[in-house]
Amino acid sequence: MRPGGRPGPALPLLPLLLLLTQCPARGAARFDPTWESLDARPLPAWFDQAKFGIFIHWGVFSVPSFGSEWFWWYWQKEKIQKFVDFMKNNYPPGFKYEDFGPLFTAKFFNANQWADIFQASGAKYVVLTSKHHEGFTLWGSEYSWNWNAVDEGPMRDVVKELAVAIRTRSGLRFGLYYSLFEWFHPLFLDDESSSFQKRQFPVSKTLPELYELVNKYRPEVLWSDGDGGAPDGYWNSTGFLAWLYNESPVRDTVVTNDRWGAGSICKHGGYYTCSDRYNPGHLLPHKWENCMTIDKFSWGYRRNAGICDYLTIEELVKQLVQTVSCGGNLLMNIGPTQDGTISPIFEERLRQMGTWLKVNGEAIYETNTWRSQNDTLTPDVWYTSKCREKRVYAMFLKWPTSGQLILGQPKAALGSTEVKLLGYEQPLKWTPLEQNGIMVELPHLTFHQMPCKWGWALALTNVI
Repeated sequence: MRPGGRPGPALPLLPLLLLLTQCPARGAARFDPTWESLDARPLPAWFDQAKFGIFIHWGVFSVPSFGSEWFWWYWQKEKIQKFVDFMKNNYPPGFKYEDFGPLFTAKFFNANQWADIFQASGAKYVVLTSKHHEGFTLWGSEYSWNWNAVDEGPMRDVVKELAVAIRTRSGLRFGLYYSLFEWFHPLFLDDESSSFQKRQFPVSKTLPELYELVNKYRPEVLWSDGDGGAPDGYWNSTGFLAWLYNESPVRDTVVTNDRWGAGSICKHGGYYTCSDRYNPGHLLPHKWENCMTIDKFSWGYRRNAGICDYLTIEELVKQLVQTVSCGGNLLMNIGPTQDGTISPIFEERLRQMGTWLKVNGEAIYETNTWRSQNDTLTPDVWYTSKCREKRVYAMFLKWPTSGQLILGQPKAALGSTEVKLLGYEQPLKWTPLEQNGIMVELPHLTFHQMPCKWGWALALTNVI
């Protein structure tokens, strides 16, 4: 690091014009650098079919691993007392946030092991924080001198290692999160002081890094975040996205979110996130994603988390079925430790989700929304459908003690409607209700005979 501790701004090594001179796709639709044009791009079909992904928040903030991944901001900018006290009680006077860099060792990081865990989770894509608001890049960025994982801390290209492992050992698609702004970068602060009339930071830092990331690692999800209060024009988001959709090496398969500048969230971009932990509980007209955390209070790993701070597998399954029933994808976050391990509680939740999806994945993957998202008579029943198979799935989170599940929404027909419990071979008996709906006789099973735990799914064929 340079004197003063904060990594200084790097000068662009290539003019941006050189980064833009790639041959366009032949015969493909062209997108103009306007939201009207970019928003009309069809979302690649794989994303809606995937339904479930894993988010990974990992960086220098994983070293203090206290309170939140926003540790630096809370300690130095807002000076929240518990963060100030934590530093006073645990680190010597004069210790700077940059001094955490060498302690971010990742010495136990095993990309193959991570890929195997993610594969076991049943997820179909993974998104890694290539750079959070602290500015530390998990690859050897040419534009982040000595504040990157190749020059500092791990001394290795974390992004490359995970990308290779994911692509060679799993069926997941590889994605990257990238924070547009950095809390304390001097060029961003200078631009901010000019009410973003100056554009030093995006020209010399953000845009070169985005092009570098895409060209080098070819992410199929580009998860933008952190506009710093600056509009999309400051970031030249529409110009970059036009290149991404027209000329980039991932132009045909890449998906993007909606965080490309102040005012763009839930309005512009590929799919909508709208807010962190967004779960509206009703159908939306636009594809959306519920990015949420297993740790209720932090995206990064916290040493001070208690067992009750983690969502249970029952709560996570409920998040998944609610989200998918309403047309969304679930992006479930874990925070690895500073030495590169996935803590047992995160690994357990991931493997539990995979166990549940092995039985019930038919009701999740490649499904469509149905005319009703949840049942009107029985709570905690959520619906998905597969139109081609003429099948509706009713996912229920509580096994009725009576052994009879009442569904108020399906309209069934004697002689043609069939009801099955996923993971159980025999068809189930059902009877119509007086008006709409059916009553399903669930099989009498012991706990060990259950096809799964934490929630079940019925496949209803030929219902309307």
